[in-house]
Amino acid sequence: MQESSDLNGVHETDSHLALANQRHQSMEELDNVECLRRKTKYYFMNPCEKYHARGRKPWKLILQLIKIAIITIQLVSFGLSNQMVVTFKEENLMTFQHLFLKDFVDRGIDTYAVYRQADVYDHIHYIIEQYGRLHNTTVGNHEYEKNGSVYTPLSICQEFYRNGTIYPGKDTFEIDAHVETDCIDIDPMNQSSSQDVLPHFELHFKRMLSVKITFVLKAINLQTVRHRELPDCYDFNVIITFNNQVHSGRIKVDLENDVEINECRDWKVTGAAAKSIYLTLLFDCLIIITCMTSCALCMRSVFNGIQLQLEYTHYYRKLSGKDVPWSDRLEFINGWYILIIASDLLTITGSILKIDIQTKVLTSYDICSIFLGLGTMFVWIGVIRYMGYFRKYNILILTLRAAFPNVIRFICCAGIIYLSYCLCGWIVLGPYHEKFRTLNTVSECLFSLINGDDMFPTFKNMKQKSNLIWIFSRVYLYTFVSLFIYMILSLFITIITDTYDTIKQQQQSGIPTSELHRFLSECKDLPNSGVYRLDKNSCFLHSCINKCRDHHERLTSEA
Repeated sequence: MQESSDLNGVHETDSHLALANQRHQSMEELDNVECLRRKTKYYFMNPCEKYHARGRKPWKLILQLIKIAIITIQLVSFGLSNQMVVTFKEENLMTFQHLFLKDFVDRGIDTYAVYRQADVYDHIHYIIEQYGRLHNTTVGNHEYEKNGSVYTPLSICQEFYRNGTIYPGKDTFEIDAHVETDCIDIDPMNQSSSQDVLPHFELHFKRMLSVKITFVLKAINLQTVRHRELPDCYDFNVIITFNNQVHSGRIKVDLENDVEINECRDWKVTGAAAKSIYLTLLFDCLIIITCMTSCALCMRSVFNGIQLQLEYTHYYRKLSGKDVPWSDRLEFINGWYILIIASDLLTITGSILKIDIQTKVLTSYDICSIFLGLGTMFVWIGVIRYMGYFRKYNILILTLRAAFPNVIRFICCAGIIYLSYCLCGWIVLGPYHEKFRTLNTVSECLFSLINGDDMFPTFKNMKQKSNLIWIFSRVYLYTFVSLFIYMILSLFITIITDTYDTIKQQQQSGIPTSELHRFLSECKDLPNSGVYRLDKNSCFLHSCINKCRDHHERLTSEA
């Protein structure tokens, strides 16, 4: 009897211990869940709430505001410098047009052409004379290019079919499609007149495709000195083309100007403060350091979000045996941080290129402007993230994010209809309307019609050479305008408004819309409650205790 009572006592003791362990484990699990819930809620707080929760100062917010200011200053400074480069290129192009094109009128390059053989020779003769008298005619600092002690000559090249006999009156022709090129060079310092050169250069008008006159001129952009920047040296590769590929009796004349910017070999600037150049370089270096710091902080936040996502995924799978929906997983990856990281990388690259441009290592203004422009654009778009902390602005941001997938699907469907109209208009109306000559101009014309621009000229400028085409154009334009303005645009607006109403109702009802929101809604602790300050240390303590207990149980089982 005594032994049985002892056994009963042992069983009762073991059962009490098991119940105590189960209670202890359940309490620990509840503490861990509550810790995870608070940690997740803290992750989704805005900087002000995080400051009240744990007293953490919003360093990323302060850094972003500083970055926006200095990047904008950098962009404005570079834009003014780039504007001087663009102005210098455009004005030199106008100068060359007036110097080398006979009787040229501003904005008349599209209609500038010759129609007689004598006019072609006369214009070529005029170009050669103006090139030879450049020093006496130009008011700029233009010079001939010189390789060593030899000047680069002016080149006249004629492209024509190898052989051919054409008799339009008899409706017969024989042509060899192989293209030959005949060139002559003219030394700019040669005193021989063009009359001595041109008789040896015969133009085969019936077989001629084009005549190209090319020469290189050099100049220095001195206007940058007033803005405390070192001047650049420019090589202007001037190409004058007499285009006869259509063989319509109208030879179009065009002047193109390919520009190459180089560092001046030997220079000396007095009267300008050299400190401003070094201050600009230091300012660019400050921007690079600021962007690198911002990029590191945002990458750390993204990494913390991924870690927290893994913890929540493990908890949710253990609780329900299901995988977390992708919509909830993506909540942990803050898209604004990705945008800021992209803007930082673009700005760092653009700033390095800008430093190379200022030190005359590189002259790629276009590439640098693309990087700096995109970086600044993304930085300013990132400001919307902080506006979302206000309730009235947040609903707009949530609407844009929720409507984005539907908008993309809608644009894909509408784009197919738009492309079909582009192809149809190009092939049918192209010969009768200048706005439908190429696919690019057709797309631009139709896009303008969607926005209500340029409607009357598009209808009016249709040539009435064919009644069938004229009737088709009316049906084509009226159906396009009616379809896209009254139906497609209305549907597009409806998608946005429906999404806005849905988001507004969800916010007013306060009902969680996802499993993650339901999980967070159970946490009723306010940011200024002080729980998050204690929770920061208690979570770490709980994890350490759990790890030590697991390690002790493992050692005990092995023993």
